[in-house]
Amino acid sequence: MQNLLDLIQEGNIGLIHAVRKFDPYKNVKFSYYASFWIKAYILKFIMDNWRLVKIGTTQGQRKLFFKLKKEKQKLIDQGFDPKPKLLSQNLGVSEKEVLDMEQRLDGWDLSLDAPYKDESDTERIEFITPDSESIEDQVAKKQIETLLHNKISEFRKEMTPREMEIFDLRIFSDSPVTLQEIGDRYGISRERVRQVENNIIKKIRDYFKKEIPDFASYLYKKPKKDTDD
Repeated sequence: MQNLLDLIQEGNIGLIHAVRKFDPYKNVKFSYYASFWIKAYILKFIMDNWRLVKIGTTQGQRKLFFKLKKEKQKLIDQGFDPKPKLLSQNLGVSEKEVLDMEQRLDGWDLSLDAPYKDESDTERIEFITPDSESIEDQVAKKQIETLLHNKISEFRKEMTPREMEIFDLRIFSDSPVTLQEIGDRYGISRERVRQVENNIIKKIRDYFKKEIPDFASYLYKKPKKDTDD
C-alpha cells in the first residue's frame, strides 16, 4: 500500500468496532478478540483500494484475493502444476472464479482519459466505439415507435378502403407492390395510383404535424421507388 498510515487508521477503526461488540462474559481475551476485527478492517481496506475497480465483491473472490498466490506457490513446492481446476478444488471455488481473479491480479487499471501514447493528445477513449445503444436511447426509440404506431392506427380510420390498401401495399410495406398491380385491381392507371399515394402521404404528414409535437424531429419512411418506372 502507498500509505501505511491508512492501514493503521483502518486498524484503529477495527479496534473501535471490537470495543463496541466485545462481550466480557464469554471468557475470551479482549486482545485476542480485537485482533480479528483489526485484521478484518485492514484486509478489507487493502481489497477495496488495490484497484480503482474493486476486484473482490463476492465471498469467493475475497478468498481468492488473499489465498490464490499462496496456494499456487504451495502446489509448485509440492511438485504440482497449479492449473485452475486444481486450484479451484483446493480453495473451494469455481474454476471460472480462479481464472477471473488471475486476470484481475495480473492486470492493472488504465485510465480512458490518459493519452494513448506519451506526448500525444489522443486519449484511449477515442478508440472505443459503443457496440450498442444506451438504455436512454433504447427507451426513447421505443417511446417514439409506440407513439407513431398509435397515431398510424388512428389515421387508418380516416382512410377509404382503396387508400388503406394503397397505404398497406405501397407506403407501409417493406416489399411494396408496383403501381401497375394496384391499378389493375381497381381498373385505374398507374398515374392515378401515384396521385392517390402522394395524397395519402401528404395527409398523413399533415395529420402527424397536428397530432405529434416536434414532428419535424421524427423521420418519415418514404415509399420505395416503383420498379416499373
